[in-house]
Amino acid sequence: MNRIDRTFAELKEQGRAAFSVYLCAGDPDLETTRDLVVSFDKAGVDFVELGMPFSDPIADGPVIQAAGQRSLDRGTKLADVLDIAAQIREQSDIPIVLMTYYNIIHRFGLDNLAREATRVGIDGLIIADLIPEEADDLLAVARPADLATVFFVAPTSTDDRIKLAEETSTGFIYCVSVTGITGARDALPPDLRDHLRRVRALTTKPLVVGFGVSRPEHVQALSDVADGIIVGSAVVRQIEQASNLPREQLVEQVAAFAGELAAATR
Repeated sequence: MNRIDRTFAELKEQGRAAFSVYLCAGDPDLETTRDLVVSFDKAGVDFVELGMPFSDPIADGPVIQAAGQRSLDRGTKLADVLDIAAQIREQSDIPIVLMTYYNIIHRFGLDNLAREATRVGIDGLIIADLIPEEADDLLAVARPADLATVFFVAPTSTDDRIKLAEETSTGFIYCVSVTGITGARDALPPDLRDHLRRVRALTTKPLVVGFGVSRPEHVQALSDVADGIIVGSAVVRQIEQASNLPREQLVEQVAAFAGELAAATR
């Protein structure tokens, strides 16, 4: 069983939602990324969304865009991120979902990606600009490798689009909370719970909410209607603000922040 599937099965028995953190690989450097993920595991984070920096991140807001640019300026490549995933796997069994854009994996090669992702212990893929209608090539290599493929639904998604995401997603369905890009927000959309209930009526797969979630009270408010919650920009901002600290201190500080968010699901 894939680590993602096992995690959701275990948490369902416990009666609680999963908590996930997004971070941009290589910001501020790859070694810090590795240490952060290992520390997140110890802090109670249930799985990690490991972002591959890209020069045209159309789904991301300014905080994650800036993190991606810092990582690219350091020369981060997909092979480097895969190597860091392998190092994480030596120290932690936390599920890892690689979030990237199709141009990167197309150039790397889909067969090559499936082989290498499996080798280093990555459990799933989120391709931010790949729609289900154009995903046949990805699904053909991901399914035999037991790599989860995660697709998005948004508040504007029709029932037919939700059903298509349900058919092509494994691991979980990513429910975007807002119509827009990533970024921490002060309040959750008032109709978000209704959106999640509408998606739930069309699928039995785990529903994970992201985009705009940034505070423990947000996490707690969603824990009874979602199977998982992802926080990205708020964590990436914490990393940026602590970037002048020694690595050990940065990791301790950001992991403590992630632990506070994770505790809201319990």
